Amino acid sequence: MTSDTGVRAVPMPGVPPEAADRASRHASLTLGLTLPGDTVLYLLLPLYADGFGVTLPEAGLLLAANRLVRIAGYGWVARGYERFGPRAACVAATLGATGATLGYAVLSGVGLLLLTRLMWGLSFAALNIATQAQATSEAHRASSRSGRSRAIIAAGPMLGLLGAAALTETVGPRAVFLALACVAVLALPFAARLPGGPGQRLRVGGRRLRPPSPLDLWSFIQGLTLDGIFVIGLAVLASAASPDSAVVAAGCALALRYVAEIALGPVSGAIAERCGAARSLIVLSLASAVAYAAISIGILWAGVIAVLLLRGMLAPLAAPVAALANPGGQRVPAIARMATWRDLGAGIGPLLAGLLLPIAPFGLYAAAAAALAAATLALAILDLGAWRRR
Repeated sequence: MTSDTGVRAVPMPGVPPEAADRASRHASLTLGLTLPGDTVLYLLLPLYADGFGVTLPEAGLLLAANRLVRIAGYGWVARGYERFGPRAACVAATLGATGATLGYAVLSGVGLLLLTRLMWGLSFAALNIATQAQATSEAHRASSRSGRSRAIIAAGPMLGLLGAAALTETVGPRAVFLALACVAVLALPFAARLPGGPGQRLRVGGRRLRPPSPLDLWSFIQGLTLDGIFVIGLAVLASAASPDSAVVAAGCALALRYVAEIALGPVSGAIAERCGAARSLIVLSLASAVAYAAISIGILWAGVIAVLLLRGMLAPLAAPVAALANPGGQRVPAIARMATWRDLGAGIGPLLAGLLLPIAPFGLYAAAAAALAAATLALAILDLGAWRRR
């Protein structure tokens, strides 16, 4: 199985299913408890940029740094995981994630906050490797184990966003991050229960960029629009549209993203089994472009909810499309390459949003809708291999 970061875990023979279930659950709980600090930053940093001592463009840089450091350092982190093992890697990553979240609570200025973002990015890389490696450490029930892992992980950000939306206007953003740092500490016992010794053998690839295929280009635009621009733009547009309840509105909307992944991902997968993964991806992606266009003409919350729901349905489809279009030995490199292009787009998106949202917010959304539609049509017309099915 290949993760969304392009890491393939090589199943280890002889791992009892019960042990694999337990290790996967502990790794997922570790990530689920540490992840809210990052997701809540996407909500609060654009809204309270002045309080953190940064401008909106600098906020975009800080939010992009997490993705960009993953692209640069993921192979190094994976090799460290393989050498030191899941327990040591996840304990260190939990401490790093806790320190980063605590930094959001007490530090100001782009320089110091950038260090916390780099620390979080490397910590997330280790924790994400662990969840994927433990879920696939035993071949039997690996898919269902991965599904449970995704649900556990998504629950943390969902609850964190709802809690932050409810508390920020009362206690302030700094106190919220202090509370989330305390939550992250609770992950240490779960990290400590992971297997010790050398880590599971991993195959890391796809980090060298080559000219993108139509599917790679679509993945880049998906990361740029649905992950990068949308998240930071949501907070800014919510503040403009509902100044008295911007945090609550944007927090609930971002939490809906994780609800959609949990509830609609399996539904989308079942539909794709009947209608074809490529066809489903094309239709849902074009519908996302239409929802984006609705936001650009002022239909804010209906468009936002539509984008979030459609994104939840799109989440499981890209990897099957890449696998169908690249059979045999090309499958894993194609999925890894596609994930790299998506990470690159998701890293550039906040930078563009921070620079352009203050100038032309609705124009940026219109351009994003056009780019997503164009990339989707190019995929449908040019990448004929993506339509192979049955």
